Amino acid sequence: MIQNDAVVLGLLMLTLGLIFYTASLPQKGWTKFYGVVPPLLLCYFIPGIYNSVGLVDGANSQLYPVVSRYLLPACLVFFTLGMDWKSLAKLGPQAVTMMLAGTIGVMVGGPLALWVVGSLSPETVQGEGPDAVWRGLATIAGSWIGGGANQTALKEVFQPSDRLFSQIVAVDVLVAELWMAVLIYGAGYAARIDARLRADSSRIIDVQERLEGIQLAHQRIPAMRDLLFLAAVGFGATGLAHFLADSITPYLSENYPGLGRYSLTSSFFWIIALVTLMGLSFSLTPIRKLEYVGASRMGSVFLYILVATIGMQMDLRAVADNPGLFAIGLVWMLVHAVVVMGAARLFKIPFFFAAVGSQANVGGSASAPVVAAAFHPSLATVGVLLSILGYALGSYAGYLTALMMQWVSVGL
Repeated sequence: MIQNDAVVLGLLMLTLGLIFYTASLPQKGWTKFYGVVPPLLLCYFIPGIYNSVGLVDGANSQLYPVVSRYLLPACLVFFTLGMDWKSLAKLGPQAVTMMLAGTIGVMVGGPLALWVVGSLSPETVQGEGPDAVWRGLATIAGSWIGGGANQTALKEVFQPSDRLFSQIVAVDVLVAELWMAVLIYGAGYAARIDARLRADSSRIIDVQERLEGIQLAHQRIPAMRDLLFLAAVGFGATGLAHFLADSITPYLSENYPGLGRYSLTSSFFWIIALVTLMGLSFSLTPIRKLEYVGASRMGSVFLYILVATIGMQMDLRAVADNPGLFAIGLVWMLVHAVVVMGAARLFKIPFFFAAVGSQANVGGSASAPVVAAAFHPSLATVGVLLSILGYALGSYAGYLTALMMQWVSVGL
């Protein structure tokens, strides 16, 4: 067992590098393999294997606390400061409508799935304290509305046990990847689906040309000054959020202890809420130009380090302890799919916006551009824009979803 965290960090970074190197290889064997097994899945499960076989000790490592406290808030700032409100508005109401429909589908689906499965199999949703199933499901709400960063934020707010979280991550990743496969498959039949939805997809070509122009006009190679500015903004906002949370949390705990029921006395809740608000505020200023020198790419690097440290805490043997959790995940995703496709049919919105809006919720920036690119490579930017909106909503909407699931679990 490796005890030195410097060695563990090196092992995790080598693992991530190997995954993305092989994923970029043009050989047919690798392209087929990664066509079935997405890189994100390996970023969770290979570190999970290290922990499960005893190579590393995820429970006692200090890597996750450091990454979650320092890299995660900066990651959220990097993702949200690039919100291009004008481009988002030019996408028209259809894109935002489907994004919000996806969010509503997740918010409704979580409590509903918990109630359905809990009514049929009460033992599946049992648990007290850190083992209460709703606490673990709260992290899926963050993941499926925003992404891995929001999932980790809600994990720190609601504090599920490590064993429960191991099971939940497996449900999250496997069900989400299954849904992404369905959407990518559906991209090949987009015209047929649009006909059934009675949707006009001609607008998508205009969107495609506009976004290509924006990317070509603004993207540039970052200078050293740009990277230092980027670090200053991300970690400066993180430091300010920690400073403010250190004042807000003791005040609320002392004067309004009842708010602890809603996790409002958690310092981490305030850190995440504050950095998200700061990132969105930056997007209304010239600071947003840092997106053109790689803000979201830097955020993605931090996110994958976060994913690896989360995976390192997984005990894959625990996944088999409560297979009924997969039923909750599948019912939850089914509700999300029904809401998204129902909204597309009601408002006659093309399948492209339905698929990307859904994946911007469920997959975030890691996979929404992949689904968008399945329709046309230049449309990947639509996935990026909507996934940024997902990061902005994820912590807040996920938090409300968690409270609803807590309420449902009390009645079971």
